[in-house]
Amino acid sequence: MTQIERITEMEKRLNCAREALDRFSEALSAFSEAQEAVRELNAYYGSDEWNQDYDDDQAGRLPQDLPRGVLTEDAVYDLLTDNRELLVGMLETAADITKWGLS
Repeated sequence: MTQIERITEMEKRLNCAREALDRFSEALSAFSEAQEAVRELNAYYGSDEWNQDYDDDQAGRLPQDLPRGVLTEDAVYDLLTDNRELLVGMLETAADITKWGLS
């Protein structure tokens, strides 16, 4: 690889990494802000209130036009699982990055 090729390649890597870091920073902020909602959903899912709401929905006591994804058995569970998996992935990535060190 020539000097010009090396510099050109490293410039591409710099720009790619900068763009990814900027996007991740924005996403991490949004993710952090959403954790309060996740915590509240975790407390609600399977609670006495959730069970009552689910039973009322099954009995047809709720308005037909009411959005009710939160009363499905999979939507909240899947969200909580995805949230946990993302947290684990971030921890694994952070551990890998610290192995090669930061300048």
